[in-house]
Amino acid sequence: MDSLTQIILGAAVGEAVLGRKVGNKAMLYGAIAGTIPDLDVVSSFFTDTVTALEIHRGFTHSVFFSVLFAPIFAFIVTKFESYKNLKKWSWLFFWAFITHPILDAQTTWGTQLFWPLDIRLAFKNVFVIDPLYTIPFLVFLIFAMRQKKETKKRRFYNNLGLITSSSYLVLTLVLKGISYKTFTNELATQNIDYIEIETKPTPLNTILWTANIETENAFLIGHSSFLDSKPIQFSSYPKNHHLLGDLANHKKIKRMIAISKGWYTINKKNNILYFNDLRFGALSMQANADNFVFKYKIEVDTNGTPFFIEESKEKRDGKKLLSELFTRIKGN
Repeated sequence: MDSLTQIILGAAVGEAVLGRKVGNKAMLYGAIAGTIPDLDVVSSFFTDTVTALEIHRGFTHSVFFSVLFAPIFAFIVTKFESYKNLKKWSWLFFWAFITHPILDAQTTWGTQLFWPLDIRLAFKNVFVIDPLYTIPFLVFLIFAMRQKKETKKRRFYNNLGLITSSSYLVLTLVLKGISYKTFTNELATQNIDYIEIETKPTPLNTILWTANIETENAFLIGHSSFLDSKPIQFSSYPKNHHLLGDLANHKKIKRMIAISKGWYTINKKNNILYFNDLRFGALSMQANADNFVFKYKIEVDTNGTPFFIEESKEKRDGKKLLSELFTRIKGN
């Protein structure tokens, strides 16, 4: 999830663990702990694109990290805070650390919660930024923050924020199930044979859902709003995996394919190959749009080693997407 949401979650968890003892400092340290796992993005400055993608939401988002580093950070805090209970501070950091990847596991990218095992949990039931999750949570946290640390109201507001946000996540799983049924029924109606299907919410909401469908030679992408009145239209994207040629056998290409979980297409323009990660869709709601959110130019150095360069995204594309999104949510 986005940084603000993780800060709010960390602060609420910190309050739940230690708010009675240290007041708003529990929220402060919880908020700090809630952002620490995302420091793995620093790796992008020191490694190639593929390695940075592999590292992201890996070690720092694992149970192992939470168990190992919680007492270390707790020990540091006890050196300058008047409250010296190492066990309590360890619990605060552990729960703030571990709830971060658990929340991230609800998104499309997912997380390697059980690192070093190569298992990336991605339930795809909530977008990385979701105001319906974050805003009520923030409001209840602010209410709690304004109460004295000993009062029942403080715990009530904080608990209400945790319960409301968690209940919303459960609701999104139900909505995902409904959207999945809608897509599969439509595929059957249109007599489309498919190998695999994955569904996820579109940006900033859980009313409009999108599906990636794998067929033998192409991927289909469709959108379905709970307010729709017409059949779903699917855009088709040829896989074009053959365009990789001998590069398909290179370990770096294989690693990139593994990162995308096989949801990728290749296209060629001006004799340059492009790798499109379909999991995050396109920057447009238009049919057959090909300006994918994650699109990489493939270049090859003098040693024959391929490397990936992420294509830059224009702000105007984001604004256009939001406009199209608002329109599409209201139904087709």
